[in-house]
This record gives sequence, C-alpha cells and structure tokens, in this order.
Amino acid sequence: MTNISIRIWLVPLALLAIAIALPFVVPKYYVQFASKALLLGMLAMALNLVVGYGGLVSLCHGAFFGIGGYALAMVTPKYDPVSLWWSFPFAVALAGFAALIIGALALRTRGVYFIMVTLAFGEMLFFLFHDNQFAGGSDGAYINNKPEIAIAGRVLLDLDKPLAFYFVVLACLVATIALLTMLVRSPFGHALAAARDNERRARSLGFPIFRLRLIAFVISGAIAGVAGYFSAAQFGFIAPQTLGWHVSATVLVMVLIGGLRSVVGPLVGALVLLGLEEVLKASTEYWKLAEGLIVIAIVLFLPNGVRHLLTAALGERKDESPQDVKAVAKVEHA
Repeated sequence: MTNISIRIWLVPLALLAIAIALPFVVPKYYVQFASKALLLGMLAMALNLVVGYGGLVSLCHGAFFGIGGYALAMVTPKYDPVSLWWSFPFAVALAGFAALIIGALALRTRGVYFIMVTLAFGEMLFFLFHDNQFAGGSDGAYINNKPEIAIAGRVLLDLDKPLAFYFVVLACLVATIALLTMLVRSPFGHALAAARDNERRARSLGFPIFRLRLIAFVISGAIAGVAGYFSAAQFGFIAPQTLGWHVSATVLVMVLIGGLRSVVGPLVGALVLLGLEEVLKASTEYWKLAEGLIVIAIVLFLPNGVRHLLTAALGERKDESPQDVKAVAKVEHA
C-alpha cells in the first residue's frame, strides 16, 4: 500500500474519530449545532448525486427535505412519542415517492427547463402546506415528543437526549457516505456520469438515460427525506418555508462551495458555510454582506471547491469520471 493510499484512509478515519469525540469535549450548544450541520451536509450530498454526478440542477430538494419533516409531524401523537421503527421508513418512503412523481415529469425536460420545472414543483408543495390546515398551515406543525425506540415499554433510544441524537445523525451520515460512494463507483454511477458528460453518445450506446436519472433522483430525494425527518425531530417544529426554493438554493451553494463530483465535498461545503455564518454573526451586524462576499471569493478562486484544497495537500486522487464511454457500455442494465 502506497503512502498516498494510507493517507486516503487515515484522513476519514481521523475525522470520524474527531466526530465521535466531539460531544464529550464541547458544550451542549455545539453538539446541537454539529447535528444541524451534519443534517444539512447530508442534504447537500443528496443534492450532489443529481447535480454533480447527474448533471441536473434541481431546485426542489428543499421540498423533499420538508416532506420528511412533515411526515414525522403528521404521524406523531400529540402527547406521546412516535416509534422510530415505522415513522422513519414512512417519512423516507414518502419523500422518495414524491421524488419519483416529480422526477418522472421533470426529467422529460432539459437544461434551464428542468431547473424551472423543479422550482415550480417545489413552490407548489410550499403553497400546498402553507395554504391548508391539514399540517398546520402557515404556522407550521409542532412535534412535542421526539421519536424513540422502545421494546416492551422500555426505551432503548430517546432522541430527546442531544448525545443520543447526535450519534444517530452521525451514523446516518456515515451510512449515506458509504451508500453514495458505492453508487458513484458502481456501474450505475459510471453510466450516470457518462450520460452527464455526453448524453447523445451515451444514448447511442444504449444507456437507459431516463431510468438512470430517475433512479438517482429518487435515491437523492429519499436521502433528503432522512435529513428532513431528523431535522424536524431536532427542532420539534416544521414550517412551510422549509419546502421553499431558498432552502434548495442554500444547499446548492453548499454543494458549489464543497465541490462537485465529490461525495463528501458538499458535506465540507455545509460545514464551511454554517461555520462561517456562526463566526460572522458574532462579529458583525452586516454578516450577510460579509458572507456573500466570502462565498463569491470562494467560487471565483476555488472553482473546484474547498474540498479540493485537502485533496491537493494529501495527494489524493480525484473522483473518477468515465474517460471512455465505450468502457462502460456493458452497464446499460444498471
């Protein structure tokens, strides 16, 4: 094993060790802040599967994020906690189903039209929850008791405890990274990237472009639902604004800051953006202006994202994209 290979494995393991030790060495506030940052990083990674690897800019992932949260709010009893065993799969399945319906329609368009269609669907869902009282209307919905896992009346996992909540979120994040890494390095991921790089050529070789992109869109929407479910559980509240375009746009900025075509790049982007906001809020009342200028500077001077600074420093190989579409022509059934 080369030195570069050793460093590639050591860095994520070291970061995971730091993440595990973090709640034991920082105040409770920073544990909750870290949970929030990891959830938004998960949402950004989900979006990047469509944007970075699929070549499709979606502005409705905030809607999938919100659906996951609303699903939890609607199934949680007023005075009792809901079981994590079934409420979590329900929320993820509902977000994935919404992604299936929207993707099946939006993916029939291309370019700016795809952006506008996803934006329109996101706004439609925003007004659906905003203008109707079945989920609290414009006031949003409250979750008075966080989900739990209980067997025979004995609580095994209580998400009301910040430490337990943090480690559940961290476990979900690690699982998401593993899933996305496996996907992008599989024949499915290579075929998806081939369609991104040269759709006409990939189509002529027999790739099922629509099916590949729809599967990626549904997986991405389901992961966004996971993040939305735990975000609603953390704050005990979900509002219609969560489904709006501004959430999708903010997450897209995280993807750009962290770097496209990188599984963990969007997570880095989320940590950078949220950390930057935290520092600037404590430093100046004009923090929005300062944040905007810094983001512009990052985009201009680091077009590949801040994550690639670490890549260059460690000599890590970049995420591969198919150089020869013929080499992956055999995966048309992916």
